Amino acid sequence: MGDKANCNCHTGNAVYGLGLIGAAIYFISQATSFIMGVLGFVKALFWPAFLVYEAFSYFAV
Repeated sequence: MGDKANCNCHTGNAVYGLGLIGAAIYFISQATSFIMGVLGFVKALFWPAFLVYEAFSYFAV
C-alpha cells in the first residue's frame, strides 16, 4: 500500500479557483466605478461564504 494510500487530491482547490475567477469576472464586469470593482474582487474571494449564508437562509437553518 504505502504511497498509494497517501493521495493528495486537490480537486477542491481547482473548483474554488475556477469559482474565484468566474465570480471575479462577474462582479468586476458589473462594477460602475473603481471602488465597486475592488469590492467586487473582495466579494469574489468570499463567494463560498455568501453561498452558504444564502443556502442557510433559504432552508431556514
